[in-house]
Amino acid sequence: MSLPEQARLALEAFEQGKGWEQRARLLMQWGDRLEPLADTEKTEANRVHGCESLVWLVAEQVEGLWRFKASSDARLLRGLLALLLVRVQGLASDELVELDLREWFTQLGLERQLSPSRSNGLHAVLQRMAELASSR
Repeated sequence: MSLPEQARLALEAFEQGKGWEQRARLLMQWGDRLEPLADTEKTEANRVHGCESLVWLVAEQVEGLWRFKASSDARLLRGLLALLLVRVQGLASDELVELDLREWFTQLGLERQLSPSRSNGLHAVLQRMAELASSR
């Protein structure tokens, strides 16, 4: 599966990052790029359960391809969400379901920095994406 353009750029940026401090800074910068959610989108229906922090996910399918928006009250998690979103934007449902999240964060050099709770939270987001994809 080829990488979307934004995912390729993310990968290049994180390959340049030496050490956790630089990667953490990059992560926060990516999080700051997330398209903000409107208050009307921060509803219980859009909330992802299974995350310690508050996380919202909004999805729409356009011509068979998925577009997602997400936000969190935790800054580091917003960065992780931004990196997840650049990887999944524009995928078809079958591609979305096959995505190996651990492999993506390993490629970014962030797998070791994912605490079990953050890792579980991201998997909950990906699980929610897969549920949305399989229900349409």
